[in-house]
Amino acid sequence: MRPKTTSALAVAGTLLAAPAALAAAADDPPSPAEAALRAPVAGHLTMAQQMRAEARANRQQDLIRRAVRLERRIAGARGTRFAEDRVRVRLRGEAPSALLTRLRGLRRDLREAQAPAASPALEAIAACESGGDPTTDTGNGFYGKYQFTLGTWQAVGGSGNPAQASEAEQDRRAAMLYEQAGASPWPVCGR
Repeated sequence: MRPKTTSALAVAGTLLAAPAALAAAADDPPSPAEAALRAPVAGHLTMAQQMRAEARANRQQDLIRRAVRLERRIAGARGTRFAEDRVRVRLRGEAPSALLTRLRGLRRDLREAQAPAASPALEAIAACESGGDPTTDTGNGFYGKYQFTLGTWQAVGGSGNPAQASEAEQDRRAAMLYEQAGASPWPVCGR
C-alpha cells in the first residue's frame, strides 16, 4: 500500500503547486508573441480579427477580378464598349456573397453572349452574301457578314459601320431582322 499512497501524495502535491507556479508566471511580462495574441486595447482588433478582415478583403478582391474578367469577355462577345474602371468602382462596395451571386449571373450572360445566334438559314445567307466574312466592306453600300445597308443596320439597333461590329453583334442584328422580315431583306441569297 505504501507505493500507492506515495504516488497519490505526489500527484496531489503537483496539483496544489500548479496554481502557485501559474501565479508566479503571471507576474512575468509576456513575450511579444504572447502580447500580440492577447486581447487588444479598447478599439483595436485582435490578431484573429485582423487576419479574418484581411482574408475577407483578399476574397473580395479575387471575386472582383473574376467579375471584371467576365464582364470584359461579355462586352467582347456582344461587341459593346467596356469601361473597367467603372465596373471596378461599382463592384467595390459589394459583399462577397453578392459578388458570388453576380458571378453566377455573369457566367450565364457570357454563355448567352457566346452562343451561336445565327440559325442555319442565316449562316447560309451570310455564306452567300459575304462568304461569311464579318469584315466585308466592298464600297458598294453593303457592309459586314450579312451585307447590311446602313439604314437596315440602324433599323435593328446597330450603330456605326456594320463591318466594324463584332461577328456576334452582326449575328444578333441579322437574327432580329430575320425575325421581323424573314428572308426578304436578302432577295438573292435568302431564297
